[in-house]
Amino acid sequence: MPEAAHHSTAKVWTILGALYFVWGTTYLGIEKVNETAPTLIGASARFLFAGAVLFAWTSVHTRERTTATQWKAAGVVGVFLLLGGNALVAVSENMGTPTGIVSLIIALIPLWLAFFDRVVLRAAPLGWKVVVGLVGGFAGAALLVGGSVGAGVPLGGMLVAVTATLCWTAGSLYARSAPLPKAPLLGSGMQQVVGGAVILAVALAIGEGAELDVAAISSSSWLGLAWLIVAGSFVGFSAYLWLLRNVRTSLVSTYAYVNPIVAVTLGAVVLNEPLTARLFVSGGIVLASVALIVSATGATRRPEDAGDPAAGVAREMAEGAETGG
Repeated sequence: MPEAAHHSTAKVWTILGALYFVWGTTYLGIEKVNETAPTLIGASARFLFAGAVLFAWTSVHTRERTTATQWKAAGVVGVFLLLGGNALVAVSENMGTPTGIVSLIIALIPLWLAFFDRVVLRAAPLGWKVVVGLVGGFAGAALLVGGSVGAGVPLGGMLVAVTATLCWTAGSLYARSAPLPKAPLLGSGMQQVVGGAVILAVALAIGEGAELDVAAISSSSWLGLAWLIVAGSFVGFSAYLWLLRNVRTSLVSTYAYVNPIVAVTLGAVVLNEPLTARLFVSGGIVLASVALIVSATGATRRPEDAGDPAAGVAREMAEGAETGG
């Protein structure tokens, strides 16, 4: 993209490296919050706080007025991405699924996007890269789940993580044409506020309020929550949006298969999660398949995605350029 010429290679890779690391650490952060805080209450606290700050800050700086229609659309996206996506990741980890395995399952999202776009919706023709990526990716996922069950990982927890990928995919597909604000951070703040409120309502409905004991929450859980808010929501998303505006989308999309590598490494080093040959093989197949699909994407965002770059990268990761797929 022409505007990228004004930024040094070192700056681009520094910000991209920060995104790789920060979003890769969120799985560990969620695990730490889960240790002494109710799962859904912890997730709702993260999004309510981060969303309120983002919304207030962006509203003041952009002076963009939001409408009831935009709040409704942001609410739908927030429910799918945050309640159905992120909150279910926390639930999966709380059920005993290792963070590394959860991260590899979440890496299936670009595959689901490509599957629904090209196979279900037929929005674009199938190319050989997409076909090979889909077949290899889902085969690798089956190998990962099957081998993990044999190693004692709860099947229910992994199925919850798979459900999270489907919810995230649905939210991403809806966000493409949703009437969201022009300022991406403003829309993100709205989504996090509504999504966090819905997560909190669900948490209270299932009795997590009675389980909450603020005095019993450990310092590591508070630090995990602070890291998720500051690094995951503020730093990570800001870096993501900057990269989308200044470098090739296909380069930004590499976070989809680098984040799991960071998560698996941290899971092994910090949480002593086992690293098995089957995990390396199945995870490698999944990540290679995601990389193949990402490599088929275009280098720039489409004009219709200018108001929501996050939806734009989701579109490009799913469809791929017609000449490259």
